[in-house]
Amino acid sequence: MTVSPEANTNGTGAATTQRSQAKELRRMALLSAAAGLFAENGFSRVSLEDLGAAAGVSGPAVYRHFPGKQAVLGELLLSVSRDLLDGGQRVVSEAEDALSALTGLIRFQVDFALSNPEVIRVQDRDFGSLSDDDQAKVRSLQRSYVETWVDVLARLHEGADIAGLRVRAHAAFGLINSTPHSVRHHGRKIAVKSARPILEQMALAALTSV
Repeated sequence: MTVSPEANTNGTGAATTQRSQAKELRRMALLSAAAGLFAENGFSRVSLEDLGAAAGVSGPAVYRHFPGKQAVLGELLLSVSRDLLDGGQRVVSEAEDALSALTGLIRFQVDFALSNPEVIRVQDRDFGSLSDDDQAKVRSLQRSYVETWVDVLARLHEGADIAGLRVRAHAAFGLINSTPHSVRHHGRKIAVKSARPILEQMALAALTSV
């Protein structure tokens, strides 16, 4: 049977897509493994071999996805920062008014904090291990995310000092981000169902108070 050029091309394209998907899955597995290992042991104590083993690949195979361990850390924190900014902007764009936008932002941040305590710990402890370029990029993304909150707060508190609103936003992040880690650190696993409404209510009260 003769195989048409079109069929052959389609087969090649499908194989390429499958390889790309498999590569992306391995890359995501490496980032997930890195979050856990960096959070538990610290960036400096984790080797490429450790990362590979945790993700089910050999140490040298990590180089197929990242040029080195510092690049893994960079992509981990950059990808999280991009996701936060994109998600926050989407929440605001879909909200009907400033209060619903703020409520959505709080819910979004609480969900992130409860789902990613390891990443938050890595950010707090190992940010200085990023390259200078990645530090600048992460800071830029995070500033934009903060300003997304500040813009919403400015609509709720007309005439308020912007610097003061920025302090409020950072304080809310501190409340939301630190609680899941603090509870785990003291040997108790926080129950998401019970923690979520408490964090949301406290953050909303702090950000809407006059």
